[in-house]
Amino acid sequence: MTLCGGVQTLNLSPQAMPELIDLLLPALLAAVVVFFVSSLVHMVLPIHKGDYGVMPNEEPVLEAMRQSGVGPGHYMVPGCTSMQEAQTPEFQEKLAKGPVGFMTLRQPGPFAMGKQLGTWFLFALVVSVCVAYVLSLSVPVGYDARAFRIAATVGFMTYGLSASTESIWKCVSWKITAKFWFDGLLYGLATGAVFMWMWPAGSDGK
Repeated sequence: MTLCGGVQTLNLSPQAMPELIDLLLPALLAAVVVFFVSSLVHMVLPIHKGDYGVMPNEEPVLEAMRQSGVGPGHYMVPGCTSMQEAQTPEFQEKLAKGPVGFMTLRQPGPFAMGKQLGTWFLFALVVSVCVAYVLSLSVPVGYDARAFRIAATVGFMTYGLSASTESIWKCVSWKITAKFWFDGLLYGLATGAVFMWMWPAGSDGK
């Protein structure tokens, strides 16, 4: 602190901020850790076991869908093409009779787990790079505890809270969404832990 013309001024040295390129290795490792944590969650923990039920007497329904020629896509049941149609007595009667919901159909054939796992890892990598970008703008070198808190929070918001839209707009049970919040919390904590562990130390070693 110095005095200049009777006015107190503070001599504050700017805090060094990490470069994004220096955080790419932690981002890659965070994506790898999230990938393995998610594998453990879905293979070891039973929390997602009951997410999807089996339709009673499904074969006649599936056969009717085959005969109708319905292909891969996203469908609303019952379907309508405009808000005006949705207000008609005929459509309202369909809603009252049910069933009502949303349906996603994919190409027939076995699940392409390799492609899906690869896409999931790519998503985790993109999230980790975005976390690294936020940290490069907000956390100085040496502040590893702050890096953990911010990385964990951003990770949870991305992996976990993003699932909330499925319940808001597509009628997915909030119980199922809460499970994905739990998953997102684990992934966020894992992301934060990696960035804290690999956060650049300051010039004083902190």
